[in-house]
Amino acid sequence: MQQAIFYHAGCPVCVTAEQQFAQALDPARYAVEVVHLGQDARRVAEAEGFGVQSVPALVIDGQAFHINFGAPLSALK
Repeated sequence: MQQAIFYHAGCPVCVTAEQQFAQALDPARYAVEVVHLGQDARRVAEAEGFGVQSVPALVIDGQAFHINFGAPLSALK
């Protein structure tokens, strides 16, 4: 099973992206974790380590995919 992490900040763009992307992944193939960086700022460094520059972003097996621009990570520090 592949690991997928959906990072977001709770903004309308992020919520829409979560509904469209994170929930659309096949649960038999992906273990999806949703991380709200506005509520768990300790994980911002983790997201940066994967190459996430803005949210919403989806990381699959360590590869960051930027979905849309909601907020830069610097705004969440």
